[in-house]
This record gives sequence, C-alpha cells and structure tokens, in this order.
Amino acid sequence: MKEGPDISRVAALIGDPARANMLMALMNGKALTASELAAEAGVTAQTASGHLGKLQSGDLVHVRKQGRHKYFALANADVAAALEGLMGLAAGQLRTRTGPKDAALRHARVCYNHLAGQKGVQMYASLLRRGLVREDRDEVALTPDGKSFAEEFGIDLDGLTSSRAPLCRSCLDWSERRTHLAGSLGRAMLTRIETRGWVRRDADSRVILFSRDGSAAFEAAFPAIMEP
Repeated sequence: MKEGPDISRVAALIGDPARANMLMALMNGKALTASELAAEAGVTAQTASGHLGKLQSGDLVHVRKQGRHKYFALANADVAAALEGLMGLAAGQLRTRTGPKDAALRHARVCYNHLAGQKGVQMYASLLRRGLVREDRDEVALTPDGKSFAEEFGIDLDGLTSSRAPLCRSCLDWSERRTHLAGSLGRAMLTRIETRGWVRRDADSRVILFSRDGSAAFEAAFPAIMEP
C-alpha cells in the first residue's frame, strides 16, 4: 500500500448500498435515528447499527445523544461535498427513468445545508457575474460589494466570520455540473430564503418548493444571467 490517504477504505464505506442509502438520507442536513436510517436503507435495526458503527469509525457520520435517543448526521460539509460529487459521477448511470420527482430535485433541493439544483447554480452565477463574489481557482470570497449585499439581504456576516467554518465554499452541483454556493454563507442564504417565506421544504425528500411570490422575489434578488 502506498503512503497517503486510504481512498479505498472510504470508498468501501460509501460503496455498500445500505450505507450509501443512509448517507444519502442525511444529505438533507437533518439528524436521524438509527431506526429511521434502517428504514431508509431497508435493513434491520441490528444491521443498521453495524453499518452506522463503521460510518462513525470512518469519520463519515457523527452521533449526538439526546435523552435515550441517538441522532446521526453527516460528519461535516466535506463529506456532503464528496457525496454530491459522487452523485455527479453516477448521474449518467441512473437506475430508473427520470420523472417529475427528479425534475423537482434538479430544480431546487437542499445539499446538506445550502441551496442546490438549478436555483442554487443560478444564485451563485448571479453573485459571480455581478461581482459580489470572486473566484481564485477553487477559492471563493465575498467582495466588498458582496458584503454589502449580504448584509442588506439580512445576513449577519459578523456572526458568520466569527466561527471557524469557511464563509464561502464552492460545491459542484451533481445535476447541473456547475458550481453552487456552500459554506456558512450558503447555509445562511438558504436559511434567509426560508425565513422570508419564499420556499418550503418537501417533507419526504430534499426538494425545495418555491411559492409563486417566492420565485418572483428570488428572481429579483438573484437574476439569471445568460452566459456570453
């Protein structure tokens, strides 16, 4: 075995179908119990416990105890980004024909804790082309105009920058194959969009549903900008 990160170990952890289904269920950013994850994976509670132990030891999930219950969540945003990237690789090998539910996922969905899909890509592209964020290779940062925009949008930038989490991160969208905004700013943007009542989350999936007024408000805040 050559020196360096053991990619095969992580790949084996994700590659098991039951564990992959568990990880995908956690991509909506919610913490779930072992029994809920067992149902998502279609396995028994005992089998689910074994899988979750392996995912935890591999630093892919973490567990929080509350009373008698244990809640599992993705370990961090890096895990979510890796899963999103793998979904992009697998997109050309879909097991079923795409239908209305897939169209809704492509349109707008939650990716761990930020907006993804066509709407997420549109938001990032609008910020970029208007000079509100800038790219330097894989690094993304707010410009001075972007900071003003974020504060006017209702984002507490001082609170975000005081945390250790990166403010801006790029995330490759698996369905659009383009960038959407992650990091603490991406999370705050989605939260603000929700608190403004522009969207609601579908209870049974990662789909984010825009109201008619919400869609109009989103278009005004993040106008689509055609590629030259």
